[in-house]
Amino acid sequence: MITISPALKVFLNLTMIQALTAKKFDARLGNHGVSLNEFMILVHLAEAPDEKLRRTDLAEKTGLTASGITRMLTPLEKLGMVKREANSRDARVSYVKLATAGKRVLNEALLTAEATTDQLLSAVKTKKLDELAKLLVELGGTVI
Repeated sequence: MITISPALKVFLNLTMIQALTAKKFDARLGNHGVSLNEFMILVHLAEAPDEKLRRTDLAEKTGLTASGITRMLTPLEKLGMVKREANSRDARVSYVKLATAGKRVLNEALLTAEATTDQLLSAVKTKKLDELAKLLVELGGTVI
């Protein structure tokens, strides 16, 4: 038998919880035609000034690689959920902008995501959620 530190146990449990909740979110958000990662992309675009971000900024905010973001954006662009927008000052820079269809899907998917979150966290008291949120920020969580 091995000895595992309390800190490692926390991280292993966080990893397991992340995997299980991601599967649940993917299944439910799939009813709206998006995965959890695609939903996160739409959320970040909706929160951004003018609803647009550079691909590199989007990759950083989602925790994905730049190439991973590019692969995920292609189908979203084909479905009309996002669109490319050129930078008027620098032709080398382009933006990803939330499109009308993306706003509609996001608004519908938000209801599902909120309901899923409520179900997953229903047994947890608000004070504990606030403490956990602070801990996650201390560990680098900066989603929203």
